[in-house]
Amino acid sequence: MPDPPTMCCSIIQYVHNCVLSSSCLQKLDADHETVVRISSAGQLMQCSAAIDLLFMLDGSYSIGKGSFERSKHVAFKLCDALDINPDRVRVGVLQYSSIPKFEFYLNSYLTKEEVKEQLKRIAFRGGSTETVQALKYILHKGFTGSRNSSVPRILVILTDGRSQGNVLQAATQLKETGVTVFAVGVRFPRWEELYTLASEPTESHVLFAEHFDDAVNGLYSTLTSSDVCSAVPPACKLESHVCQRKSLETVKEFKGNFMCWKGSNGYGVPFSTLCPYYSWKRIYKTHLARCYRTTCPDPCDSQPCQYGGTCISEDFEKYHCVCPTAFGGDFTCAPQQGLDCSVDLLLLIDGSSKMTLEGFLRYRAFVKRFLQVVLTEGSQVNVGVAQFSDGVQMELPMGQHRDVVDVVKKIDSVRFKGGSTKTGKALHYLTQFGFKTHSTPAGAQKEHPRVLVLLTDSKAEDSVAESAKYAREREIFLLAIGSQSLQSELDGITGNPQRTVTYSNPQSLLNKIPELRTKICSIDNQGCLSQPLDLVFALDASAGVGKVNFDKVKDFVKSAITQFEINRDVTQVGLVIYGSRSRTIFSLDASESGTNLQNATSLAPYLGGTASTGNVLLHVYDDVLSVRQGARPGVNKVAVVLTDGASTDDAAVPAQTLRNNGITVFAVGIGDAQKESLLRIAGSSSYMIMVPSYEDLKYFEGSVVNKLCEVAKAPINLCKPNPCMHDGECILHNASYRCECKGWEGAHCEHRISNPEPRGDFPRRHRNRRRRQRKLRHLNRRGKRRFRKRRGHRKNQVPLL
Repeated sequence: MPDPPTMCCSIIQYVHNCVLSSSCLQKLDADHETVVRISSAGQLMQCSAAIDLLFMLDGSYSIGKGSFERSKHVAFKLCDALDINPDRVRVGVLQYSSIPKFEFYLNSYLTKEEVKEQLKRIAFRGGSTETVQALKYILHKGFTGSRNSSVPRILVILTDGRSQGNVLQAATQLKETGVTVFAVGVRFPRWEELYTLASEPTESHVLFAEHFDDAVNGLYSTLTSSDVCSAVPPACKLESHVCQRKSLETVKEFKGNFMCWKGSNGYGVPFSTLCPYYSWKRIYKTHLARCYRTTCPDPCDSQPCQYGGTCISEDFEKYHCVCPTAFGGDFTCAPQQGLDCSVDLLLLIDGSSKMTLEGFLRYRAFVKRFLQVVLTEGSQVNVGVAQFSDGVQMELPMGQHRDVVDVVKKIDSVRFKGGSTKTGKALHYLTQFGFKTHSTPAGAQKEHPRVLVLLTDSKAEDSVAESAKYAREREIFLLAIGSQSLQSELDGITGNPQRTVTYSNPQSLLNKIPELRTKICSIDNQGCLSQPLDLVFALDASAGVGKVNFDKVKDFVKSAITQFEINRDVTQVGLVIYGSRSRTIFSLDASESGTNLQNATSLAPYLGGTASTGNVLLHVYDDVLSVRQGARPGVNKVAVVLTDGASTDDAAVPAQTLRNNGITVFAVGIGDAQKESLLRIAGSSSYMIMVPSYEDLKYFEGSVVNKLCEVAKAPINLCKPNPCMHDGECILHNASYRCECKGWEGAHCEHRISNPEPRGDFPRRHRNRRRRQRKLRHLNRRGKRRFRKRRGHRKNQVPLL
């Protein structure tokens, strides 16, 4: 048997652990969900009625300062649910130990804020637990500051129930005066005394301070059931639960007898005898009771949040949903508006062994969630899903399913294949056959843009460059989703980093749904298909670039041309190369065929020599972006300079000249190009792009084209650059313009006048004077001729005799 100190320590440790569990001293016979609902209801209850409520706080040493603060906190929580004001709830506080004392009366503080502030300021007094004396004090003094007897009086006693005397008589007398008594156990309460203190039925009027929300629920449930106040909403209900309450008691236990000596009565000699041996032991006594608590229906019980949304209750009736990314079109997490475009959409999932089953399932879940977003009511989207490894399997043929429920079931049935990663083979096959629908006869279906989305985390085991090029040439818009480690390969497949979606953490994959949704519909915004634009590319073909890099720049231009609709009414493209001299490869009006322009770009020769960016800008201004060379008035004009930055020092003034005349100068610096030099050419960082190398130039096509489209959509000044040739003056008039010509005629002063009319900008008297002068000169010449003729006639005459 352990010695007394060891046994005492073990009991204390056990008691400490029991208190920390918050379920040892009072336990409701209910499941965890019900306990949570009771706590939630307690947090939301509100009592608004005429009540005089007095807190009676045990401030004795048996409670201790820590438990006294806990009693204050319970009173604080109870006040939260009270409508404290002079006409409704009034609150007072009395603290007792050796002697009772009012901390403040019922009419001292008449707002909730004031009462709670005074509760915080109450200090622990200490002393013996004279509960009887405190009850008699209330009997004598009454509810100081209370109203008339028609207002219910409620006494809430917070104590451990270890009074120095018998509380039965005093408690009975107090309750007979009409006071409703609640006994709230603190620390290790003696439940028998609490039952003696509490009003009938005691099960409804005895509470436990350690469970704050449960105590609030129990108190206001009792007040509601007794019609004191209506703290419980109509939808909620009062339920009875079996509860076990335990009290920690010290009992005397007989351990046996031992030999002892006792003296005899009178003067006899001492004698030996058997003496009993007792020990003191702390034990728990269990009290079975019934606890009445209010539970309210949870609005989240009906699972109103769809598509994986999390329901959060706000009160008994209100809730809100925390929705996954791309969901939240309404408060139930319905999908947001589907795609803003009409497309044929084919999703290609990597099912090779490198993906692993985990990776495949992650992409399958992504596809399912994405299609739930896309296939909204009224969406004009045909959807297909394929899986590839060694070969290609159409899991969901294009356009066969439009109902989202059927699509989800079909996706859930897709099984992992495994095998090698033949990405190129899959792209080539799907380009030929993936977008064919069986529901509509060939040639009869409405033509939609075709989009193929590749989802992969593994490198291809075959050639993908040619297959990707084959797909793009057949006007299939390629997008790719994968990990950041595959960024380079995916960019090569899509042909543009703007069409690649990457993620660093697999957990963030679902967050990429909005980005993919936006990129799919960007197919309708490729290039400037409907915006008029006069566009000139100026390519650095100097020795500093080299022939190999110059060919890469030409490939970039050929690819960029495909982003525009080339014709006289929409986009015109010109090409200038420069090295030791500037040379126009084709002017703006050279051809209305994009293919012809691409072929001409391929034939552009490498010049070599030393580049002069300033000279090429002047050449573009004078000889390319002019009306006589095919430039159109009233159309935005852009000059795109692609250079490695060498020999750009002379470009600042010519570039400013172009800008002053309404021409946007766009600078693409490649490699180690100096940012400051390019900025002087572009005039603004908005019209400048830095490319790390010539190899990376192809990845910036989308960025360049998007910038050009912004310029194409900008407002235009019809007189900049000046559409009037031969120093004609452009004059804006009624949203149009006209040219004032000097010695020339035509809409743009393009024809020389053979017999120029008098200029109309001189006053009329000047014109009349000139007319007279011309007439006078004519008469003078005529008179001289007649004079010479008469003189000759006289010389030839024969003199008369």
